[in-house]
Amino acid sequence: MKIPIHREGWRFIILAVIVNAALFAASLWAGLALLPVTVWCILFFRDPERVTPQGKGLVISPADGKMLPIVRAVPPGELGMGETPRLRLSIFMDVFNVHVNRMPVNGRVVALSYRHGRFFNASFDKASEHNERMAIRIEPEEMRDGGGLAVIQIAGLIARRIKCDLLEGQAVRRGERFGIIRFGSRLDLYLPPDAKVTVQESQHVRAGETVLAKLVDDEQECATNA
Repeated sequence: MKIPIHREGWRFIILAVIVNAALFAASLWAGLALLPVTVWCILFFRDPERVTPQGKGLVISPADGKMLPIVRAVPPGELGMGETPRLRLSIFMDVFNVHVNRMPVNGRVVALSYRHGRFFNASFDKASEHNERMAIRIEPEEMRDGGGLAVIQIAGLIARRIKCDLLEGQAVRRGERFGIIRFGSRLDLYLPPDAKVTVQESQHVRAGETVLAKLVDDEQECATNA
């Protein structure tokens, strides 16, 4: 069975395979001992295709993982989104999840900001404030006056690399790949004020497939179409 691999992973996979092969040549038992690590490395960088739901105002999960508590929090100051707390959806990615990140909405990137930081366990709430992060502000197509939406890639306890392929001013599409984090991490999503959350704490979500929220609720959409 063919396993799609993200381009960021090939150098790590090749290195793991070479080391594993060398150990097998030296000792069968040594090679077998490292084999699970090599297999895990391959699976960590897997990049499966996803079928993204279509519909007005849908906010799709940007990451695979487990939903952490849904809270109200102020978006990162570097994005210029004000001091008013917003609903924050946080997804914890353990080392066995797919780590390729996908765009939650259609829209345009209006701000990008990278900040060095610490490496607390990504499941801790303080990781949002203190850990290394890449902050992305997006203006969704469906909302031109709601202050936008923020996606924050956050490094975790053993993560030491955040990869973001976006550029300021770039048009983006819901479900398309935009980056990856190595190895184990967290992703925060700050929603516009009127968004309606459709997931729950501890729910497992899939990047590019699970609907996290709606920017336009059913009554507003009916009124618009009337």
